[in-house]
Amino acid sequence: RNISTSSSSIRTAFVAEDNSIYFDYRLNSIREIRGLSANLSNTFSIVQTYENCYDIFIDISNYIYCSLPDYYHQVIRKSLNNSFDQVKIVAGTGVSGSTTFMLNWPHGIFVDTNLDLYVADRSNNRIQLFPFDQSDAITVAGNGSSLSTINLNSPTAVILDANKYVFIVDHWSHRIVGSGPNGFRCLVGCNGLGSAANQLKYPRAISFDTYGNIFIADGTNNRIQKLALMTNSCSKFD
Repeated sequence: RNISTSSSSIRTAFVAEDNSIYFDYRLNSIREIRGLSANLSNTFSIVQTYENCYDIFIDISNYIYCSLPDYYHQVIRKSLNNSFDQVKIVAGTGVSGSTTFMLNWPHGIFVDTNLDLYVADRSNNRIQLFPFDQSDAITVAGNGSSLSTINLNSPTAVILDANKYVFIVDHWSHRIVGSGPNGFRCLVGCNGLGSAANQLKYPRAISFDTYGNIFIADGTNNRIQKLALMTNSCSKFD
């Protein structure tokens, strides 16, 4: 069903375990995160923000995160359990940069079960890992990584699977890359941009369902692509 809001722009949405929906909201001078009840009957304000969130994430401790790319180059966090909890800056300094404690147009965010924060640091062409409550990040993929990873070109989203392998939307390379036991490799869009079933065009976001299938927001192709998990697809024999 269609869900109508009065917002003039919505970049991202996050569905919580209780089926309530959280989204960025913009109307005139108002910028904030809003929630929509599970029965879709009413909306409520969560926190005002300086600008529209590019991405929203809720961790297992019920903190909500928002990436602010356009002018602030930060990721902020607020508790959903405590309305008096102050907004905290958990990544970035408010000024664009490429050091370990700075970000440049942060986009997609993901928080794992250890409460470690992963950020698609778009204009720095890298994925940054901020250990819980630390301001210095480790580059896990892209520019500046001490590991053997993969070159990235404007990454816009990052997620982890249950084995903590990293999956990245490599926006300007029109592909999805992922890590595994043997390092990073291209998964989709490995032959360049296009609209075929195995191609993407400026993909924006990625998500898993509970069965391990991958869903991709395929931006300029104006579609959602599903990659089905193939179980028992690998033989133990060569």
